[in-house]
Amino acid sequence: MADERVVIVGAGMAGAQCAVALREGGWSGSVTLVGAEQHLPYDRPPLSKDVLLGKADRTAFELDWAQLGVDLALGRTATGLGDGVLATDAGELPYDHLVLATGATALPLPGTGGAGAGAAAGGGRGRLLRTLDDSLALRQLLTPGQRLVLVGAGWIGAETATAARALGCEVTVLEAAAAPLAGALPPELTAPMQRWYAEAGVRLLLGARVAEVAPGAVRLADGTAVPADQVVVGIGARPDTDWLAGSPVARDAAGAILTDDRLRTSLPGVYAAGDCVSYPSARFGERINVQHWDHALHSGRAVAQALLGADRPYDPVPYFWSEQFGRMVQYAGRHRAGDQLIRRGCPEEAGWTALWLREGVLTALLTVDRPRDLAQARRLIDQGGQLDPALAADPEVPLKSAVGARRP
Repeated sequence: MADERVVIVGAGMAGAQCAVALREGGWSGSVTLVGAEQHLPYDRPPLSKDVLLGKADRTAFELDWAQLGVDLALGRTATGLGDGVLATDAGELPYDHLVLATGATALPLPGTGGAGAGAAAGGGRGRLLRTLDDSLALRQLLTPGQRLVLVGAGWIGAETATAARALGCEVTVLEAAAAPLAGALPPELTAPMQRWYAEAGVRLLLGARVAEVAPGAVRLADGTAVPADQVVVGIGARPDTDWLAGSPVARDAAGAILTDDRLRTSLPGVYAAGDCVSYPSARFGERINVQHWDHALHSGRAVAQALLGADRPYDPVPYFWSEQFGRMVQYAGRHRAGDQLIRRGCPEEAGWTALWLREGVLTALLTVDRPRDLAQARRLIDQGGQLDPALAADPEVPLKSAVGARRP
């Protein structure tokens, strides 16, 4: 181990946690963390919250990399793989073990030829909000009275709209689908969320397909012009793995790196972690690609444990959260079409929960300001807990009390 070299590509949460866990576990060989940005490894969730609001200028992990014995190779972009060598734009790095943790890259508007971090509203592309520099640049522009148009009513759109309204901007959100969070949640759950936008003073336009980002406006497919001083695009992300084209590392059609249940790739000695991974889940019976903070943290540490000799499958309960319009929205598990949807509380109330059951077994839940439900459900999903639907639908009954129980 003392002579073995680990190179980790990607200095986000997954890569950073892998490096830290290696040292915590006693790895004595070299550890090199390669990051495309010049910034020290940092946390991304605050970018659409505290950084935009001016509460923080940096979100770097509070770690002493030198003391940990981790070599930082910042400002270097991976360009390809050779035989035991990582190629970068600043030269080659030899490795004995390689960890791919390059995350995901934000999707630009279709037909705009890509989007740049500094693209102005009149630049035909709109801004992206993915990096610290993106957030700091946008913060300078979100002044009272600015007309901000957000393309996409997903998680990032709602969070950015929340921050922009707090800064006094006029905010319009454009969503091509018929409801916010389309594709992530069923419309019967997202319909109540439309009210959140109105209550926050945000204009939400559904079925609004963008044709062009023009100077001073966003033009829709129906000819409508939406006034805009700034445009931010938040329509999703894809695995940042194009640089692996032509390599032996197998990827799926979306670009996610295909791994086994130990997060090993098709190339011996190479692992993958974080947003760029598709791994097989025995828990849910399918391959999944999770692009959230919690998965990045746990998968990074799981790869470190594998390198240290552990032989355990990686199959946690997926989890994420979103702070929007004064609410904490949390989701755990994984639901699919055909699962039984149970409402727990009324969406008109301050807090409510939705549960999904498959043959009585809890597979997922969505909570709005009900942290106790979330904590209990994560354990139940992990244990394969079977719930009584009638008891589970009663918000006064703790979820753990609905396990294996039946009303008399």
